[in-house]
Amino acid sequence: MFVAPRYGSGSLADLFPSLLASLGVPGERDRLGLGSARRVCVLLVDGLGAEALAAHPDEAPFLSGLTPEVITAGFPTTTATSLSSLGVGVPPGEHGVVGYLLNVPGYERMFSPLAWKMHGDSRDLRSQLVPEQFQPTPTVFERAAADGVAVATVAPRYQDGSGLTRAVLRGSEFLPNFSGGDLVAEVARALRAGERSLVYTYHGDLDMTGHVRGPNSPAWGLELAHVDLMVREIAERLPEDALLVVTADHGMVELTERVDFDDIAELRAGVAQLGGEPRARHVYAEAGAAADVAAAWRESLGSRFEVLARDAAIANGWFGPKVAGHVVDSIGDVVVVARGSAGVIRSGVEPLQSGLIGHHGSLTSAEMLVPLRTYRS
Repeated sequence: MFVAPRYGSGSLADLFPSLLASLGVPGERDRLGLGSARRVCVLLVDGLGAEALAAHPDEAPFLSGLTPEVITAGFPTTTATSLSSLGVGVPPGEHGVVGYLLNVPGYERMFSPLAWKMHGDSRDLRSQLVPEQFQPTPTVFERAAADGVAVATVAPRYQDGSGLTRAVLRGSEFLPNFSGGDLVAEVARALRAGERSLVYTYHGDLDMTGHVRGPNSPAWGLELAHVDLMVREIAERLPEDALLVVTADHGMVELTERVDFDDIAELRAGVAQLGGEPRARHVYAEAGAAADVAAAWRESLGSRFEVLARDAAIANGWFGPKVAGHVVDSIGDVVVVARGSAGVIRSGVEPLQSGLIGHHGSLTSAEMLVPLRTYRS
């Protein structure tokens, strides 16, 4: 069963607007009921699904001792989309980062927002596809800073000035961290800046472990234990009147059934480009072929996947209550979403991704539900 994104009342897009309201920023509303605070830290643990966290209380005793609130990611449940919803405070249909690989009018290849490059092309696109123009809405960090809040991001150095950071996470002082301990130390220092402070920090090792070893592996549980220790160490160093929020961009499932697009002629017929990722595909059809493509995919994939025309996916509200006109063409003519533990891979074009154990992108509860654990000093 699919879980609908709770845009406007309980999604990642609602988190930072609520926290800005907590900090007293005018024009913002506390949609999540988080209450007031003078200093706020948001730790985003990439790949930490709410269901997976709930299933591992022994590995995460500190997190498990906090009230188990849950919110949803947006659709698709993928890092680039979720970080964009988080950083801009709006659903994907408004910020435009609607997938792992997506169509950008005027370019022949699929666009990768995480790399800010065309898929299969090493050229940096920041000078051509200017991030601040691709996503011009002020970010939550810009809105906080404009009201005098001291805003900082603590994250790996590769994210500093990246295309995605400039597009959806711009507006804060960037403080690179080089280890888990360094992350804790930099967060503790940044939280003490100014009269009010907002610190966003990102940790990606759990997601990498889940992709490579699987979210049900011993390695994943051991990595979660490291995350739990990190959270406790941040909590112990919070200044007075501070709020720590731990959340994630998506959960993850182990892929047990692979449908290979590169080997199935029926799936390739009439398809100009294939975007998205194995659990949530954007299928861009050749001119006039969208209906035939949708019918062929439904017949070939059966009940393992939900296959919808673009208009139907938009009408379902998957991308939010509004989809801006310039965003529509980035959505596939056909949107294909996995049920169970299947995925549409590309063994020839995407060999590394196709061989991964853990995947995400779909609307299942394991992927869609993310934790909202809070701790106050």
